[in-house]
Amino acid sequence: MNNLLEAALQYRSMGLSVIPLSPKSKIPPKGFSPIPYRARIATEDEIRQWWKDEPNYNVGIVTGKLSGVFVIDLDKYADDYSEESAQNIIGDSIVCPTVETPRKGQHLYYSYPENFNPTIGSRIAPGIDYRGEGGYILAPPSVNEKNIPYKWVITFDRPILPALSASFLKEASNRLNESTLYKGMTTSNSSCRQVSSLSSNVFSVGRRDNDLFHLANCLIKGGCEIEFSSEVLKRIIVSWGEKPDEKWIDTKINSALQRAERKERNLTAEISEWVMSSSGVFLSSECRQCLHLSSREEQKHLSTVLRRLCAEGVIKKHGNKNGCFEVIEPLEENIIDLTTADNTCLVIKYPLGVHELVKTMPKNIVIVAGESNAGKTALLLNIAAKNMLDHEVIYFTSEMGGAELKERLQNFTEKLPMQMWSHCKFIERASDFDVAVRPDAINIIDFLEVHDEFYKIGGLIKKIFDKLNKGIAIIAIQKNPGRDDGLGGQRSIEKSRLYISMSPGKIKIVKAKNWVSGLMNPNGLCKNYKLIKGMIFKEDSEWYAG
Repeated sequence: MNNLLEAALQYRSMGLSVIPLSPKSKIPPKGFSPIPYRARIATEDEIRQWWKDEPNYNVGIVTGKLSGVFVIDLDKYADDYSEESAQNIIGDSIVCPTVETPRKGQHLYYSYPENFNPTIGSRIAPGIDYRGEGGYILAPPSVNEKNIPYKWVITFDRPILPALSASFLKEASNRLNESTLYKGMTTSNSSCRQVSSLSSNVFSVGRRDNDLFHLANCLIKGGCEIEFSSEVLKRIIVSWGEKPDEKWIDTKINSALQRAERKERNLTAEISEWVMSSSGVFLSSECRQCLHLSSREEQKHLSTVLRRLCAEGVIKKHGNKNGCFEVIEPLEENIIDLTTADNTCLVIKYPLGVHELVKTMPKNIVIVAGESNAGKTALLLNIAAKNMLDHEVIYFTSEMGGAELKERLQNFTEKLPMQMWSHCKFIERASDFDVAVRPDAINIIDFLEVHDEFYKIGGLIKKIFDKLNKGIAIIAIQKNPGRDDGLGGQRSIEKSRLYISMSPGKIKIVKAKNWVSGLMNPNGLCKNYKLIKGMIFKEDSEWYAG
C-alpha cells in the first residue's frame, strides 16, 4: 500500500480529520477546500479516492476541536528563534508527540484546550507558531519540495496526549488581547458595521476582486488562520450587500497560501529559476512583479542575484536602460541533417476548418488559450476525434476522471460511437508532461496548469518541445477575458507555430507560421461558433478579420 495513504488511514482510525495536500507542498490541491473537514471526518472511501487520484498527495491533519489536537510549531531555523524564549512560553518539559520537520524544526502535539479558543493569528513569538481551530498541519510521511520527509521523533499515542501548559495559555491570551489588528472581528452586528465602514472607504468599485485578493495575502502573510481569513473576506462581501461565494473565497485563500509558501523558499533559487525560464530580453521589474518582491531587502537581493548571474555569464546587460538584461543562450550544437529531415506536413484536422488555413509540421507546438467555459476541452476532444484513426493520439487530462470523461464523450455519440474512442489513449496527468509525451504522436494536453507562477510557462512548453520528434503537442492554457494571449503572455507564444485564442462563441488565429496558401495570411482571422451539448461545434460565421 502507498505509505502516504496508509498513514492517512491510520490517522483517521485515531479520530483525526485528514485532508490531502498537494505533492511536496503545504497547500490544498486545486479545487479542494479543507473547510468541510473541520466539521466532519472524511470517510475511508473519500481518503482512498484522494490518494487514488494522486498517490503523491501529502497528508494534512486538521487541528482544532474535531481532531482534538493543538500543535505548536517551533521554527528553529528562524534567525530570531530563541530556545530560552520557547522554553519559557511552552513551560515545563512534557513528553508529547513530536515531529521533526525537514528544516529541523519541531511540531509538538497537545490536546485541544477546552477553555481557550485560539483561532486568531498563529504566531505567538519569534519562531513559535501554533495551529488551532481552523488550521491544519503537515504530518509524516509527507515531504517538502526537496523530498525531505517529516518524521515522528516521539510517536502519536492518543491516550497520553498532554495538555497545554498554563504558561503557554497565559502567553497566548496576552498576545491576543494585545492585538489591535483583529479587535472587533466577531460575529456581532457592531462588528459588521465596523467592517462595512472599513470596506466602503478602502475597497473601490471595479477593483474589489483584486483588493480582496491582496487582503487575503496580507492576512495569511501576517500569520492568520485560514478560518479567520475566510471570515474577514465573508464579512466584507456581506457589507456590500452581496452573498459570499465559499468556493471563490477558498480560491483566494489558497492562492495566498501558495504565495506564502513561495516566500519560505530560497529567494536566490526563485530568482535564478525565473531568469533561466526566460529567453531573450527581460526587465528586472518583470521579475520583481512576478515573484512579488515588495520589500527593500527583497529588491536588494534581486539586484545582487542579477549581478552574480552577469558575472557567471548567464545573462548580460542589454542596451543603456537600467534593469534591462538579455539571457545568453548556450551554444548547443544540434546539427540538422537536411538529407534526412522530413518536410512533409502532417495531415491534422481541426474543428471549424482551421486546417484549411494552417499547416501542421512535425515537432510543432500548438497552443489553445481559452477563457473559462469557452470550449477548450471540447475543441481538444474534437481534435482527438478527427485524428485518432489516422494518428496515434495521446490525451492527457488534468481535470476529468474516467466517469466525467465518459459522460462528456457520450454527448458526442450522435457523430461518433463510444467504442471508437478506444483509438485514443486517455491518461490522467497534471504535471511533468515532458516526461510522458510520445515523441512521434499527437499529444493533447488538457491543460497546462501554472497557478500564478506564469513566468514558468515558457520553460514548461520548451521542455515538451525538446521531447518531440515527428509528433506534435497541442497544449491548452487559461486566458483572461479581453486578451488574445493566455497566462504567461509572450512566453506562452514564443515556441508555438499555431496559437489559437478562444472566447465564448469566438475562435481567433493569433499566430500561424505555416500557411496553407502563401497568398492568404490567416493571422488575426476570427470565426464565430455555437457549442451544442458541450461537444459539437457549429459554425456561426465565415472567417473575418478580428
